[in-house]
Amino acid sequence: MKRFVYSALCFVFVSISARADEFAQRRLDHWHHWRGPSADGTSPRGKPPVKWDEKTNINWKTPLPGLGSSTPIVWGDLVFVLTAVDTGRQADPADIPNPNPRFEKKTTAPTTYHQFIVLAIDRATGEVQWKRVAAERVPHEGHHPTHTYAAYSPTTDGKYLYVSFGSFGLYCYDFAGKLVWKRTDLPRLETRLGWGEGGALVVHGDSLIVNRDQEGASALYVLNTRTGETRWKADRDELTTWNTPLVVEHKGKTQVILTATKFIRGYDLADGHVLWKCGGLTINCIPSSLHFGDSVICMSGYRGAAAMSIPLDAKDDVTGSDKIRWSYKRGTPYVPSALLTGDRLYFTQSNDPLLTCLNAKTGEVILDRARLSGLSSMYASPVEADGRIYLTDRDGTTMVLERGDKLKVLSVNRLNEPIDASPAVVGKQLFLRGAKHLYCLQEK
Repeated sequence: MKRFVYSALCFVFVSISARADEFAQRRLDHWHHWRGPSADGTSPRGKPPVKWDEKTNINWKTPLPGLGSSTPIVWGDLVFVLTAVDTGRQADPADIPNPNPRFEKKTTAPTTYHQFIVLAIDRATGEVQWKRVAAERVPHEGHHPTHTYAAYSPTTDGKYLYVSFGSFGLYCYDFAGKLVWKRTDLPRLETRLGWGEGGALVVHGDSLIVNRDQEGASALYVLNTRTGETRWKADRDELTTWNTPLVVEHKGKTQVILTATKFIRGYDLADGHVLWKCGGLTINCIPSSLHFGDSVICMSGYRGAAAMSIPLDAKDDVTGSDKIRWSYKRGTPYVPSALLTGDRLYFTQSNDPLLTCLNAKTGEVILDRARLSGLSSMYASPVEADGRIYLTDRDGTTMVLERGDKLKVLSVNRLNEPIDASPAVVGKQLFLRGAKHLYCLQEK
């Protein structure tokens, strides 16, 4: 009997591993996550155009309702985009949430109903295949002038679409737009100064990972992807972050890594217990962490600068110890995340067009805050495809660089509207989400 049970467990483990490996290979031809198939900003099989403008290499350009700053994702023939529309319709007094006096806000909550919308757009034509209003609610807080109410990037496992509108719910749809499940029972979020919510969902196997750091009761949730039920919840002694969790498999354990002001923490995905932690970042952690070999690279750049490489087999508290592989304290990003391609780590300073490149293994400086003339302030994160790096600023200008240790500009391309969302690359297509349109760029 013991041998039978052992054999059965081995079979289950092998089956799960095989499915995970299959998905890992399939996703290389898609953009299932806001940082791409490997969560590092690269498109291994992408060959997008180098040059474009409003009249050149525009495959299609689709109007988007409302406002949103989340990054589109792409799977198969569909591009998924989230947006929020202020209907202008005055809310019933009973539907207007009461503010929590415990939390300081520098924004004013609206008193009108907002629709939180999911769009599925045909990748070939740009036509909207379906539209779903996930919720219609009155927000309980405002948002930063440069922010929106649709700032969470969705994700997919190739079968279902997972969507977050933060305080306004988590939703799972099939690719035909049918609602599979929803969660609207999680506590609402109270963000720092009322600047607004944002981040991205992460899917790994049959687990959906949700960061809900805030000024109130912060927590990391792991849900069952098929039912939406909570598998575990880890309470966090942290304030607001807008950080996307990173999932890494290392020596038989799957870790969920989440940065924050007090500590970076590595959680065991199986049960949520903390494997290790490390302090040293700044407040307002936004940039996504990166997996490099047997380490994780974490950084932040608001009111200071910090980047560090931490071994994945760390234990307990390694703050300030010799366990840290390397650390760097200049020119790290505030809103954009870094790009990891090969053993090169590229990032911009704060939200400014100053590019640094480090050796990801050693932390050695290769390029130190080189000015990207022609670009302005940036929120979008850089991406890499076909040996080229794409950096997009808030005015809608994208600079294309040759990947390498020196700054070599290949092109500077301008569109006629602001862009805060990060680019997505699939095959020969580059997707840019502007303030009013979704662009599909392709060499003609």
